Amino acid sequence: MKLIAILACKLLRFAGKLMGKGSSLPGRVALKLDPNILQKLTLPDRILAVTGSNGKTSTVEMIAHVLRENGLKVSYNKEGSNQIEGVTTFLLSDCTLGGRVRSDVILLESDERFARHTFRHFRPTHYVITNLYRDQLTRNGHPEWIFDILQDSIHPGTELILNADDPLVSCFPMGRDNPVVWFGVDRLPFSEETPSGRYRDGAYCPHCKGPMEYDFCHYNHIGSYRCPACGHHRHETKYAVTQASLAEKYLVLDGEYRVDMSFAGIYHMYNTLAAYAACRELGLEGEAVARALSGYALRSGRIVSFRAGDRPGTLLASKHENSVSYDQSIRVAVGDGRDVTVLVLVDAISRKYFTSETSWLWDIDFERLSAPSVKQIVLAGRYCWDLAARFDYAGIDPERIHIEADVGRAVDWLGANAAGYIYAITCFSDKDKLLSRVEPEREGQA
Repeated sequence: MKLIAILACKLLRFAGKLMGKGSSLPGRVALKLDPNILQKLTLPDRILAVTGSNGKTSTVEMIAHVLRENGLKVSYNKEGSNQIEGVTTFLLSDCTLGGRVRSDVILLESDERFARHTFRHFRPTHYVITNLYRDQLTRNGHPEWIFDILQDSIHPGTELILNADDPLVSCFPMGRDNPVVWFGVDRLPFSEETPSGRYRDGAYCPHCKGPMEYDFCHYNHIGSYRCPACGHHRHETKYAVTQASLAEKYLVLDGEYRVDMSFAGIYHMYNTLAAYAACRELGLEGEAVARALSGYALRSGRIVSFRAGDRPGTLLASKHENSVSYDQSIRVAVGDGRDVTVLVLVDAISRKYFTSETSWLWDIDFERLSAPSVKQIVLAGRYCWDLAARFDYAGIDPERIHIEADVGRAVDWLGANAAGYIYAITCFSDKDKLLSRVEPEREGQA
């Protein structure tokens, strides 16, 4: 049955590529044929998993790039299908008919809700957890619920590579004997003194629920924290961003290695640091990792330069129903330094559950768009009037806001009227609705 499952997966994956189909079906069929197929594979010595609310795809792609640049063969789910069916597809596609995976390293992006199911079949040797935020609440509920689910995905002996700046992620080692490595970002010129955003999930200690204190924050509740009641605090880091400039698009790792960033964003900084920490723990030298990361532009199309008429712009694809992700796109637009026009496009809600629940729009820090550099704001898509209701409470001059439900007409308006550089902020489900109406120039990713 093992051979039949592997053959079926390989044939279906080949056919799927020819037809441009996704990567879940071959793995689903293989698991139907042999539910224990993953336990029957011969795996390499290094298996690195990445999970978290944000940054999984970017981090995994950067790790794969670094490892390949340093001569290692890597098997990973580059299509981004991160549940057990997608993991099964890419592993069986990379193995021999006898079940031996050919690569030196298995690298997998794992959905935070389904990691516990995937890791019943095999266990990572290294496990990166990037962050935990409010994310797709109709599906994921509260971050502490996801924390409880992820607890079941951590096995004894797996090395944890954790974001020290996230107070909830920092709770994972409690009561465990797993080896732990911490990464984080030192205080930088653009750090803030207190948590920002419309809500404060970091206001109370995730361990004892006492009031949390902060020395500084990088965004929302991510930063240097301590709980006076129970002592929960930011751990000393083994790997750190010690210097950075968003304006000059670079960061310095461990006070020694400069990395030029293709995109100036705090998210990109954390993803780069997570990739650096993971590659170092897999045995690569710091200089080799930094050299491979420097200037690398990711390929997943979440950041795309375009032109609307003769006006240049950048698409920033934020994670669906994830206010922290939208907050970071807004920060990029406001921090540009030039006069900008910002398009906010919401044409689809809950791609998985098909609801019209828009309460998450009230968690986004749209108030930042009141900055003087933001000359115009365009609200577009099916939910433009839900956005308009939210903006009524943002304290932004209504004269700066243009509302247009039709995406095509919104793009035409931008081409004729946009002031300064355009930033288009939308989700993965809606980005192609914009890109099909403009002239894309090049792709990258934060």
